[in-house]
Amino acid sequence: MDDYRVLLWAPTRRDREATLELLGRAGIEVNPYEGARLLAAEIETSVGAILMTDAAFIDPHIDQLLAALSRQPPWSDVPVVLLCHSSTSPPISNRVLDSLRNVTLLERPSSSRTVLSSIQAALRARARQYQLRDQFEALRTTGAALREADQRKDIFLATLAHELRNPLAPIRTAAQVLASPKLAPQQLQWVQNVIQRQVGQMALLLDDLLDIARITQGKLELKKTRVTLTEVVDSAVEAARPLIDGKHHELTITLPREDLVFEADPLRLSQILCNLLTNAAKYTDPAGHIELSGTLQNETLCLSVKDDGIGIEPHALARIFQMFSQIDGASTRSESGLGIGLALVKGLLELHGGTIEAHSRGTGHGSEFCVRLPLGTRDSREHQKRDVDAPPAGPHARRVMIADDNKDAADALGMLLDLAAHEIRVAYSGRSALTLARTFRPDVAFIDIGMPDLSGYEVARELRREPWAAGICLVALTGWGQDDDRQRAKDAGFDQHMTKPVDPDALERLLAEPLRRKVN
Repeated sequence: MDDYRVLLWAPTRRDREATLELLGRAGIEVNPYEGARLLAAEIETSVGAILMTDAAFIDPHIDQLLAALSRQPPWSDVPVVLLCHSSTSPPISNRVLDSLRNVTLLERPSSSRTVLSSIQAALRARARQYQLRDQFEALRTTGAALREADQRKDIFLATLAHELRNPLAPIRTAAQVLASPKLAPQQLQWVQNVIQRQVGQMALLLDDLLDIARITQGKLELKKTRVTLTEVVDSAVEAARPLIDGKHHELTITLPREDLVFEADPLRLSQILCNLLTNAAKYTDPAGHIELSGTLQNETLCLSVKDDGIGIEPHALARIFQMFSQIDGASTRSESGLGIGLALVKGLLELHGGTIEAHSRGTGHGSEFCVRLPLGTRDSREHQKRDVDAPPAGPHARRVMIADDNKDAADALGMLLDLAAHEIRVAYSGRSALTLARTFRPDVAFIDIGMPDLSGYEVARELRREPWAAGICLVALTGWGQDDDRQRAKDAGFDQHMTKPVDPDALERLLAEPLRRKVN
């Protein structure tokens, strides 16, 4: 290897041939040179060590060699083994020796064993220098990656603040409008719609953050069931439709005539398509065109979302699926998002065993995202009726206790459930929740986890110790939604775990079902 070759500078033929034979027998690559100028040029490339004799000192170009050795990078210090007679002229010898930083001096005559051992030691030392070089290079690469990640993190945090302020602004305005005594019924309906819509946007944003965290940690599990392609597409289009219609885009959908039935997580697959459709809508100017198509190729579902929007530069195609990446030109668009949507799509597809690719001819030429999802063995078009097709159970009035130290949150939830004809009691601390539960004896208790006097976990454990509370459905109400948070809730005795903000439809379903279901 060039990195470990020995550069030999022995002006006399006898020294050169003897050294070549000695090192050749040891399997060491040697390149002989007859002048300092050529040797100096070689030092700029890969080299293991230099073996030279004092006869080379009289070369008129010796200073070129010394200058080349002085220009080495910080990690490099080429070892020099110098065979020198004791009678060498002191002025020349001292000047050269003082200029050599890493020299092993062998007095001639030296045994073959001594010369060979010195060269092998020099090459081992050089190998350590190359290891140091590789470490430096790895550190530089890592440092560059960390700087880029830090920059993306800063951009992400700034974008997160922007994305949270967007829905908070109309919510705050709507709250001020609600304080007006002159509010007309149609204005009240408008305020309600604004709050619901903006809270929904915030919930989706937080869900995306939690999902990408679970994927990164390997904790997100798919809930596969038999689904039809039509169901998945209809769900995705319904979710993306407000943005598509709001920008007056034309959406064309082309699917196989035979509705495909296969195993997948319908929620996650719909989420994948919805993200791609909303991306297409965001990055396409008003009155644009979006095409969603699906084909079956050798038991692989191929889905394509194509638009005639701003396009993607070729150099950006490789990084758009990274965390916190934004499509070039997105910063001027108010709905540009956090830059995690495509990373989430890629992660969810990989959990399904699928892949995704992006194609674009550059700025102004639109883009296309191609999803490939292996289906394996599929059912026939006539699939069996599923349990989810059964009509939901009718609503039942429940005795409901709400415990939350956030008074506004507790009262708002209480008002919502009271309007649904449930009997409601509210406590604003853990200790008062225990006292209230013992007198009220609720069917269901929604308990906040982060209360200051007694945590929700402590309240649940205390209630589970009392025989009369065995039938209560305890629901953990919290902003923490990781898998270990759910496990902690289960261990404390909770039956359900719900993350804030709670979906009113999910509340309605829970209260309509038979109680005491396990945490999921």
